[in-house]
Amino acid sequence: MKQHEHHNHEKMDHSKMDHSGHGEMKHDHHKMMIQDFKRRFWISLILTLPILALSPMIQGILGVEWDFSGSNYVLFGLSSIVYFYGGWPFLTGLASELKSKSIGMMTLIAVAISAAYFYSVAVVFGFEGHTFFWELATLIDVMLIGHWLEMRSILGASKALEALAELMPNEANLVDGNQTRKVSIGDLKEDDIILIRPGEKVPADGVIVEGESDLNESMLTGESKPVTKTVNDEVIGGAINGNGVVKVRVKGIGEGGYLSKVINMVQTAQKQKSKTQRLADVAAKWLTVIALVLGFGTFFTWLALGETVAFSMERMVTVMVICCPHALGLAIPLVASISTSVSARNGLLIRNRTAFEASRKITTIVFDKTGTLTKGSHEITRMVSLHSDYTETDLLTYAAAVESPSEHHISKGLTRKAKEDKLEIPSVTDFKYNAGIGVRGIVNGKEVQAGGYLLLEQMDQKIDEDENEGIETKIFTFVDGELIGFITFADEIRESSFDAIQTLHNHNIKASLLTGDNEIVAKDVAEKLGLDDYMSEVLPDQKLEKIKELQARNEFVAMVGDGVNDAPALAQADVGIAIGSGTDVAAETADIVLMDSNPKDIVNLILFGKATYKKMVQNLVWATGYNVIALPLATGFIPGLMISPAFGAALMSVSTIVCALNAQLLRRKIGG
Repeated sequence: MKQHEHHNHEKMDHSKMDHSGHGEMKHDHHKMMIQDFKRRFWISLILTLPILALSPMIQGILGVEWDFSGSNYVLFGLSSIVYFYGGWPFLTGLASELKSKSIGMMTLIAVAISAAYFYSVAVVFGFEGHTFFWELATLIDVMLIGHWLEMRSILGASKALEALAELMPNEANLVDGNQTRKVSIGDLKEDDIILIRPGEKVPADGVIVEGESDLNESMLTGESKPVTKTVNDEVIGGAINGNGVVKVRVKGIGEGGYLSKVINMVQTAQKQKSKTQRLADVAAKWLTVIALVLGFGTFFTWLALGETVAFSMERMVTVMVICCPHALGLAIPLVASISTSVSARNGLLIRNRTAFEASRKITTIVFDKTGTLTKGSHEITRMVSLHSDYTETDLLTYAAAVESPSEHHISKGLTRKAKEDKLEIPSVTDFKYNAGIGVRGIVNGKEVQAGGYLLLEQMDQKIDEDENEGIETKIFTFVDGELIGFITFADEIRESSFDAIQTLHNHNIKASLLTGDNEIVAKDVAEKLGLDDYMSEVLPDQKLEKIKELQARNEFVAMVGDGVNDAPALAQADVGIAIGSGTDVAAETADIVLMDSNPKDIVNLILFGKATYKKMVQNLVWATGYNVIALPLATGFIPGLMISPAFGAALMSVSTIVCALNAQLLRRKIGG
């Protein structure tokens, strides 16, 4: 359905990435528009009641007489308020559509209500004929509720860009001589030196000039493991610093920043998608053309045949009123509203209905690995003791104890496992963190060290490689200088992933993997799950290109992801699906969010999309089919089958009720 053009007027400037900027205003504006339609609907509905009571036609149907001196003028006054206040969005919509030369639903509604209103006004002030005030009021009420329902199920795309901007901190620690001072991000310049403390977000792209730390870039690059960075290594704005302290020379600010480039990619992909024309638009456009041609054609034909202006005008207005599709106005929004709420109860949050309905056409689903097909949290896979004096339980106890002060995901994995095994974790004293190498401390009076391969090298130790090399992260533990063993961690595949991929294959849908992780990890996951294809060490812009390549091969592509690194690809894909446990950015960029992070829901999504689309088509066929039959009757050209405006309006109401009931059936269709 052609929306009123308000949403499209704002052009957003995110170059400065101001958190409280244009995007937020646009989103608030969208909320205000929904409130505006809601208010107009309720006020118009309240005014419709006395209009119905005072209409001669309604009184005739009810067999009552409530006429009083001047009742026509009261009717005129109330209807004028409904026309100008309730009909205002449609009248302004008409102006917008004429301006952009794209006539649609707004033109049709505005022409019908204007024809009914001005003809009725002429009748009140002496013109011979019947008033159409009650048809006018009910027409406006139904159109307002239709648009209100539609707008409520649309969320502003601007929120995606706001969420991206939110990743950047507001302030940075600028190094000024021997001191540091807090400055606003906007005040940073190229070559400034900034200090990044443990746990802080990196405020801008740059190069490390002093210090070493593990940086978590998973939200930006998709790499599941924190990356060790030292002098001369580049850092990305938005990444989260680990336990080390680093000084960084600023290299990328504003438009030159990595995050800014990601934002621009998302914007571009979203703009391209917004050009998709909806089915109801086309139906409304043709119905408008037919209504206008038939309406005026009927008027002039009857005049030419020698009928009075009053009769000719009545026929024309009947055509206009009957052709204005109450049913078409509700057919799409009502199905959308129901499918959105029912889907939400089934774990699917729909943000873009066009993509949701199009999910029936998906031929390839591209998965990001971390947090999507896998759990995104590092779990212990093996504990290997390499010393006869220490059991696996001792190994876990010492490793968990010495790692306990750290916030690293490895530490959390150890603590979880120790709690599962009901182990008492001893306290650690003299804790030291050596960035990129590991941790050390005193546990039970012994010096304990834990870390990766760099610690192994430092201690002049070697171990034999095994078949899981590269798939797992190894943490070696030393007690008083002796290697007592190692614990391995892996990002586990979700149990539901196996079923989901199998079901997709059963529906002839290809599944492929796109990840920032290394080749060994990607290959392992792809083989275990039986995926059709995989790509490793992929950067965000490459993910976008990969989606474009698939689309160029006429594949209808869905992308499933959970991080900022997936945002451009999610926006480019025909259907973007975000995993609910991921970042806000992914959720805001995606068309659909899987709230339970269950890949199996993707199959439900496709089935839901098919059912919803089917209902929409049924409603459109009914709504337009009704017009095809009713319009010739309204013109009065078929001998003996000329219908009155009242009967036409009643037919119109029946059509609307049928569409509403058909939409309700969708609850049973996808609710189960």
